Amino acid sequence: MGRVYNFSAGPSTLPLPALEQIQRDFIDYQGTGMGVMEMSHRGKEFKKIFEDTKIMLREVYEIPENFHILFTTGGASMQFAMIPMNFLGEGSADYIDTGSWSSKAIKEAKIQGKSYRVAASTKGEDGVYRRIPKQEELNLDKNARFVHITTNNTIFGTQYHTIPDTGGIPIIADMSSDIMYKKIDFTPFGMIYAGAQKNLGPAGVTLVLLRDDMVDRIADGLPTMLTYKTYIEKDSMFNTPPCFPIYVINEVLRYIQSIGGLDTISAWNKEKFDLIYGKIDEHPDFFKGTAEADSRSWMNVTWRLPNEDLEKAFITEAQAEGLVTLKGHRSVGGLRASIYNAMPVEGVQKLVDFMETFYQKNK
Repeated sequence: MGRVYNFSAGPSTLPLPALEQIQRDFIDYQGTGMGVMEMSHRGKEFKKIFEDTKIMLREVYEIPENFHILFTTGGASMQFAMIPMNFLGEGSADYIDTGSWSSKAIKEAKIQGKSYRVAASTKGEDGVYRRIPKQEELNLDKNARFVHITTNNTIFGTQYHTIPDTGGIPIIADMSSDIMYKKIDFTPFGMIYAGAQKNLGPAGVTLVLLRDDMVDRIADGLPTMLTYKTYIEKDSMFNTPPCFPIYVINEVLRYIQSIGGLDTISAWNKEKFDLIYGKIDEHPDFFKGTAEADSRSWMNVTWRLPNEDLEKAFITEAQAEGLVTLKGHRSVGGLRASIYNAMPVEGVQKLVDFMETFYQKNK
């Protein structure tokens, strides 16, 4: 069977040129006679991969020099716990609740007995999140230690298109599902974190970007692997890091550089966004988008059909056309197309063509 267009929310599709290079290197990396998974993380071969990855991250994403680049494990879920543990030794924090993942982050602060406030929530009475809050809806505490946001919501298909004005309070942002979908201004952020398995690489490694001034706020007396100080002082190598996932990020970054960087990625993402939402808006009584128009995600497109039988048929018939993993999250149902950086425009065009065919047959 040939390659399919994989619309999975994560782990998700990777750039084919990067996969092909990984395949070539798998058994014998650049003449070393061994694969990356077999190398010592202290050896010169992997150390070069590691350092090159950090250099490319800084270049491609234009990460300022006052941010530490760290690699951790445990996904974003581990960060949900580490953030209050490290930064709420005293004081309180504001959390903005826009979906399931931001709710999970809030839960971890609560479990630890930390002081926090929910500065805004867009959860409807039916438990569904359809939008991002407006600036005037935010009830921010000027003395908060940080403001936590989740920039993109994979389940409900919503995304921040304007970062909140917090009056200088550092923002800690979970960007797991939209990191590097375009260039950003790092000024408001004290910390950015992202599980790799959407836009960066495979599951197993989490990228953390931590601003210098946040380091002084880290609480003392934390377990070794749960304090950011360990990752900073030991350059993410206190223990064996997730070597192979870091190497895959390296190859994905090389691919991004080869096509012209994030300017190209962003242009492709805009084209995909316009294609699929254009089709949804063309037939709004059949393809019923679940996110409000000004909160629509560039990465995760969610919609319903007139009934669940049609949704099941859509998924089955799409799979036969090589369009897979279009089922919505189990908690909300419906349909979802995750169109991360590595999803080619051609894949979205094929999906949109299928949507039109399905509409004409079932309207």
